[in-house]
Amino acid sequence: MVSTMRDFSVARGFRGAAMTLFPSALALALAACTVGPEHVRPTVATPAQFARAQAPAVAAAADTQSADIALREADAEFWRGFDDPQLTWLVDEALAANHDLRIAVSRYDRANALLREAKFDRFPTVTANAEASDARSSADQAPGVARGDRDGESYGANVSATWELDLFGRVRRNVEANRADAAASAADLEALQVAIVGEVARTYVELRGLQERLRVARDNTGNQRDTLRLVEARLDAGRDTEFDTSRARAQLETTSARIPALEAQVAVAMHRLAVLVGQTPDALIAELDPQKPLPALPARMDAGTPGELLRRRPDIAAAEYRLHSATARIGVATADLFPRFTLGGLIGSQAIDSSALFERNSETRLVALGIDWSFLDIGRVRARIAAADADAAGELARYQQTVLLALEDTENALVRYAKARVEDQHLERAAVDSARAAQLARVRYEAGASGLLEVLDAERTQLQAQEAFADARTRSVAGAVALYKALAGGWPQRPPLREDVADARTP
Repeated sequence: MVSTMRDFSVARGFRGAAMTLFPSALALALAACTVGPEHVRPTVATPAQFARAQAPAVAAAADTQSADIALREADAEFWRGFDDPQLTWLVDEALAANHDLRIAVSRYDRANALLREAKFDRFPTVTANAEASDARSSADQAPGVARGDRDGESYGANVSATWELDLFGRVRRNVEANRADAAASAADLEALQVAIVGEVARTYVELRGLQERLRVARDNTGNQRDTLRLVEARLDAGRDTEFDTSRARAQLETTSARIPALEAQVAVAMHRLAVLVGQTPDALIAELDPQKPLPALPARMDAGTPGELLRRRPDIAAAEYRLHSATARIGVATADLFPRFTLGGLIGSQAIDSSALFERNSETRLVALGIDWSFLDIGRVRARIAAADADAAGELARYQQTVLLALEDTENALVRYAKARVEDQHLERAAVDSARAAQLARVRYEAGASGLLEVLDAERTQLQAQEAFADARTRSVAGAVALYKALAGGWPQRPPLREDVADARTP
């Protein structure tokens, strides 16, 4: 029966406090408003089409609506279109183990944790504490009181709650700002994924291009070595001079000197790829050392429109979210111009004997409405508002600059890819013709119809043309990767949205 009375007493105390707290809270909440400007997506003037989108090398292919849609979306993962299993494996490994991405994920998780913390400010903060003390006062503190009577015990237990009544939207604006910061962090993670995948694909293409140039140098070294043997045989037969032998040997040594530098560049590319996928620099040497051809170029790449680009690029999204956050923080600062109301309450029990702690007559309660208003400090408040306004103006300029840089990046990628394809076609024909010319020059020399100078010149031209073609083909494929990157198409599944962030990311 005693336990029942104690529970009833505490419950009645809670109900009494609630009956006092809630009418006041409700009346104040009904009058609540949100100060500060609302975020509006900024408008940026963009052209209807990319100026370089109609370049023949970019647009030349079958023109079907289904192909346009597929390529505008760039499939789920663009690198699979290169039909290179090793490239696909490298990208998958990088997305799973790249350390820069792991750092970005930790920042993303941190932003979401701060958002959750900010949301708790919308609710009362409830704390509970209990204490038990056994104290003795000194004779000076209690003169004339016997020693035993100076001893005293005290027991207490209480639950307290404080709640900021968000009448002017300070808490709501702070939650809004943190939600936008979390969304910006998610967009940063997406942008880093774009950068990492692009670097993996570009480095892989460069590796295969360097291996092709190394093959060309070695093949030409073999051809020139055969020419030197022929010249030395003719010298032994008295048909050539030491001068011819020296010229042939000099050209062979010059070509051979290209090989070590290319081998070093190949090794560096392998090391870079290994680190990009989160492994030690030497980890992929065995897998990447066998030469493979460059990935095939896509049949068609549709740039879409600048308006579509603004919706796809994660760096633009991150800039807009940061503008949103800065705009919301103007409201946080502006709310300090108005009084801050805090509702507090306490329900507990105090007794000098532990057995009486929860008795009916031991209950305590407190209901308080606090008002904090820094109207005498208005200068500092207005300074903070001015600083928040400046931050928002800066983020608006940053957003506009990000849009312009994205458009520039795309236009540059379009023209570079288009011109690289044209250059590629010319140099391919030059490589074929120069190889044919070198073969004919060698035949004519063996037949005595021409001199050694013709052979050496033809071999030098062959080396230059084949190396230039290998370099141009590498730049063509790398240009396709750069264009995909600029268009922000064909990238991996974006990070799973936290429930709170999803609202901020909705256009």
